[in-house]
Amino acid sequence: MEKRYQRVMGLVMLIFAASLITGSVCAAGEKKDMKGWEIDSPYNKKYDVKEYEKFRAWVVGFKEEPPMPGMSDATIMIVKDGEDLIDVHLCPTWFAKPEDVGVKKGDRVKIKGAWAEINEEDVFMASKVKKGDFFEFKVRLTKNGKPFWTMSKDELAWERLPDEEKKARMAKGEGPTQTKSQ
Repeated sequence: MEKRYQRVMGLVMLIFAASLITGSVCAAGEKKDMKGWEIDSPYNKKYDVKEYEKFRAWVVGFKEEPPMPGMSDATIMIVKDGEDLIDVHLCPTWFAKPEDVGVKKGDRVKIKGAWAEINEEDVFMASKVKKGDFFEFKVRLTKNGKPFWTMSKDELAWERLPDEEKKARMAKGEGPTQTKSQ
């Protein structure tokens, strides 16, 4: 019974992830005016993988505002860790709006990423937000901090695949550069 439940939940999460992928792949594939979100921008250079950290917190809400002067708006999740309110920078709003993130006010989440000082304030630049055992919203590669919004359609599609699917494709000799967008 437990295996069946896991399979059903896995399928539900796969369908949910596919809907997120479709929206994100469209956003990533479009040529946008990045407005400060480029891979080598001053903002993205603040993400230091050597400062990688994770913590658990409660979602208090979301806001949309530019992280630095001249940038387009960011989707920022506000979380509470103990008595501290923390701004968690997720991504540009044109990549994912607050309603696309998959978590809501009151949710307990695990956040992975790196601390940075932006406009003389400490913020957390997320690479991944995880809720429970079956949901995660990924916006950067853990190994090097590459933002998903700077990836090609093929790269993004590969990164959004479940780990089991990646392993199966890699066993066939496929990898991110061989994956075809649909």
